[in-house]
Amino acid sequence: MTVPIATRIDLASASRSELAAVIVRSAIPDESIRRDAADIVSAVREGGDAALDAYSTRFGGGPKSGDIIATRDEMRQAHADASRDFVDAIEKAVATIRAVHEPQIPRGLTTEPVRGVTIERTWSPLRRVGVYVPGGAAAYPSSLLMSVVPAQVAGVPEIAVACPASDSGAIDTSVLCAAHVLGVSEVYTMGGAQAIGALAYGTETIPRVDKIVGPGGAWVTAAKLAVYGTVGIDLPAGPSEAAIVIDSTTDPVVAASDLLCQAEHGPDSVVMLVGTDRRLLDDVLDEASAQLEDLERRSTITEALARNGIVVFAESHPAALRFVNDWAPEHVSLLTVDPASDARSIPSAGSVLLGQWTPESAGDYATGANHVLPTGGLARAYGPLSTEDFGSWRQIQELSQAGLMELAPTIRTIASREGLTAHAACVDVRINRMVSERSHP
Repeated sequence: MTVPIATRIDLASASRSELAAVIVRSAIPDESIRRDAADIVSAVREGGDAALDAYSTRFGGGPKSGDIIATRDEMRQAHADASRDFVDAIEKAVATIRAVHEPQIPRGLTTEPVRGVTIERTWSPLRRVGVYVPGGAAAYPSSLLMSVVPAQVAGVPEIAVACPASDSGAIDTSVLCAAHVLGVSEVYTMGGAQAIGALAYGTETIPRVDKIVGPGGAWVTAAKLAVYGTVGIDLPAGPSEAAIVIDSTTDPVVAASDLLCQAEHGPDSVVMLVGTDRRLLDDVLDEASAQLEDLERRSTITEALARNGIVVFAESHPAALRFVNDWAPEHVSLLTVDPASDARSIPSAGSVLLGQWTPESAGDYATGANHVLPTGGLARAYGPLSTEDFGSWRQIQELSQAGLMELAPTIRTIASREGLTAHAACVDVRINRMVSERSHP
């Protein structure tokens, strides 16, 4: 018996509406969640620490002790208690993430479009950033690394981490250990929409931030959308998703392991298996069923595939790649004869993994590539979280007298056409002063 799959599609016979039902999706939570999350954010804005505490008591994620600040002593102790293997793995991951993100530091540039006109474009790090790390039922130290390390590489001086408590009433020690390795000094035990509100607007305890980054569930995403405009956000992210593309050279054992790996993220995870050989597609599903028996989270994986699993039969390999590109997934695993060539056909994807030796889990934990990625089709317009996301650009303009004289006719003509006479006048004032100074040395 094969694993349950929610949807099967034959690209050659599927109707436009059937294809659209798969391709057109959104990372944006539904309206009711967005409305309720906005109400929570607003309440925290008005009520500060008291409102934050009330919502933490109501929904969970707050500290058992009542003190939301995780101390440096707690982080040091978590580091001291951690196994040497875990600390070594965190340190190795930090090193690879830094190595990938340091070359991403933007370089400014200066241009002179007209003689006497200089335009400089410069980038500088943000002053204060909030990092949301999912927690509660599970712990994700890797998510802390993926957001904090690029912020540190960018030169952000203040980083505030928010992470919900586990059932014990405290942040999982693996996250606190990772925070200690990174030297993070500001960690708050809070989660959900109320944590986003606290970061965005500040409370008596928590100074407000300039931007909020990091993955989270529907309520976190909805809250980030509610505060966008007051602070910056990275991008709205929905459930994890992946496409696995196979061909006649694919090892079904490897493909099945990737299928299960992706579905393990949660019951709302979306996994698509795409190929041109029906028998091979079934072989992968059969193998996945066999491997599933040995996995701890098999109930989660089974639910994810039963709710959101997709198997796509394509009449040709190019058709398969076109469909995956139209779907624009968070991850694409290319288990094909020429994955590097195939990758050129899929520009709309958050992270593309080439060949049988590149599991998605390597990207999640160890390669240094960022795993905060666009979902819900947003890979058409967004990319992975990067160093550049932790800074802002500005342009600096300077004109000499000769430069202003050169551009004056252009300014006057366009300003006049738009009816903005003051725009033209601020040029004429300067030119008249220039002429006057030349006439009366």
